[in-house]
Amino acid sequence: MAHVRALRHDLHRHPELMFQEKRTSECVRRELEELGIEHVSGLAGGTGVLGVIPATSDPGSAPTIALRADMDALPIHEATGAPYASQTPGVMHACGHDGHTAILIGAARVLSRLSERPNNVMLVFQPAEEGGFGGEKMCAEGALSGKVCGRPVDEIYGLHGWPMNELGTVSTRVGPLLAATDEFVLTVTGKGGHAAAPHHAVDPVLASAHIITALQSIVARRVNPMDSVVVTVAAIHAGEANNVIPDSVEMRGTIRALRHETRSLAEREFRRIVTGVASSFGCEAEIQWLAGYPVTVNHEAPVERFRAIARRAIGEARVIDEPFPTMGGEDFAYYGQHVPACFFLLGLKPKGASSYPLVHTPRFDFNDDALPLGVELMARLAATPR
Repeated sequence: MAHVRALRHDLHRHPELMFQEKRTSECVRRELEELGIEHVSGLAGGTGVLGVIPATSDPGSAPTIALRADMDALPIHEATGAPYASQTPGVMHACGHDGHTAILIGAARVLSRLSERPNNVMLVFQPAEEGGFGGEKMCAEGALSGKVCGRPVDEIYGLHGWPMNELGTVSTRVGPLLAATDEFVLTVTGKGGHAAAPHHAVDPVLASAHIITALQSIVARRVNPMDSVVVTVAAIHAGEANNVIPDSVEMRGTIRALRHETRSLAEREFRRIVTGVASSFGCEAEIQWLAGYPVTVNHEAPVERFRAIARRAIGEARVIDEPFPTMGGEDFAYYGQHVPACFFLLGLKPKGASSYPLVHTPRFDFNDDALPLGVELMARLAATPR
């Protein structure tokens, strides 16, 4: 496990943003080459890598299990104080993709040395999970269909380090696990004027305030109370002076949903409310809708297979059934649109700790103590007869 830990630290020290993961991709390629694992690189914009470990008996008819890791970092300045902290100012592994990549390499090391492998194993190292649709691009280029490596995938597994859950535990659920993640940029345009004479202006700030309030009716009155949706206006920019009504207001935010139908409903209602409220105040509204990742849906068969394997490895008490989805998003969702998929959460929080730094924050660092379990479970998922 020392090699896996050292690899993670190296990746952490040299983070790369989406579609720029050239060094990371080369590290992965070199590791696979040293293990004698057949691989294809240069995928999904140039940095995606696929590795194939064949079954030891009749690989032509054996099932193919895919294991996925993401490789990209985030534009955040690191504040962990770790001796292996990022050497690239303003870029860090704040979502644990260094850990995910190191775990998959660790699993590859285990699997390549087994004398018996009942399944073919596809190792999927993808770029650009952080908003770049890397998973979608890998699928479009045939990573799962057999177009790239000649073997269609039967099912796929992925993991995410989870700071809210205790170290030594794993969790997942059947059905929606992570939300669809759409974003918007909204510009409300009126007519600027002096703040002391608002009757000569058309105030986009007032209209925007009413829009923000009205948008919450999507959650409170348009979506089934048994369903879940989030509508958040997270940024507002308007004007520069205390005594001037601006010509326009720009708002940015996100909408999250756990069902495709709810996602569509939320967008329709958003457009209706924004244009209607803006018009009622004499303003015009321009909506830029930025469609994000779909809902990440776990399929029952691979989830039950994962649970059975994990229970044998760590005991039933350490395998948790997540009662609710989370409103975060993941482009692992695209893999599940093509083949049965299971995405699971790997606990990072030390036992007894009240909290652990959250992902996408400057102090987050993947817990090295979670690496062995991640490697073991990924290897077991690939090595257990299907």
